[in-house]
Amino acid sequence: MTPNLYPAIIVHGGAGRIRAEEMPSRLDGCQDAALAGWKIIQQGGSALDAAEAAAVALEDNPLFNAGTGSTLNRLGQVEMDAAIMEGETLRAGAVAVVQGIKNPVKLARRVMEDGRHLLFAGEGALLFARQIGFPECSPESLIIESERKRWQEKHGTVGCVARDAEGKIAVATSTGGILNKLPGRVGDSPLIGCGTYANDYGGVSCTGQGEAIVRIVMAKTALDFLKEGAEPRAAAHQAIAVLAQKTGGTAGLIIIDRRGNIGYARNTERMPVGFIRSDGQVHLDS
Repeated sequence: MTPNLYPAIIVHGGAGRIRAEEMPSRLDGCQDAALAGWKIIQQGGSALDAAEAAAVALEDNPLFNAGTGSTLNRLGQVEMDAAIMEGETLRAGAVAVVQGIKNPVKLARRVMEDGRHLLFAGEGALLFARQIGFPECSPESLIIESERKRWQEKHGTVGCVARDAEGKIAVATSTGGILNKLPGRVGDSPLIGCGTYANDYGGVSCTGQGEAIVRIVMAKTALDFLKEGAEPRAAAHQAIAVLAQKTGGTAGLIIIDRRGNIGYARNTERMPVGFIRSDGQVHLDS
């Protein structure tokens, strides 16, 4: 491996008031997702593939508010947002307000690779999916029974930031949105620079109160602090401080810089996080 290039991966499982008894299973889910992405990096794969794989693992886990198990809007429907971005090239793809797609982050990747547009929403996203032969599923299959019964919030977004052995950074973020949202609402996750961003300095995935995150363009704000010389942990805390000061909102974020250093911060009660650095050890925090 080239000296001074440190692969790393970090995932989050959403930020909010998560019950203490739920945290062990959520941390297990974060560990599984981080390992899914790390396996790709260890085999010489790209940060983009690793970030996508980790996000898919979280989407497929019904404990998290993304993909299967997404929270329901006011009409009792699942509407999902997702984005993926590559730091070196600034290529990105995103989808918003999508239904009937098991893994929205995979569709976001196809939007990025298609290259004609960056963000598709609602029926336009489904039309694009059908044009490229992307598989659909029954919207009802994404609703788990406990969610249908309780109509209860499932605590935010999921996301991953990865840095591969070549020093490339990628970010993937996916969400079912907020509890009881109005149909058509779009949060921060698919908005490049807000909930998802990567560039030459690092990558960031955010979770929390989307409207507040959008107002301060939080992912880009955190990377601006990196550019000014802050370490990842400090940059994450500074971005959260700006959010709280300017909007009074609550959120969390994960970040990796171009050297492979990891940081994360929140001003919510909890945010399950799992990360792996060059030593290959899984670290969990909440």
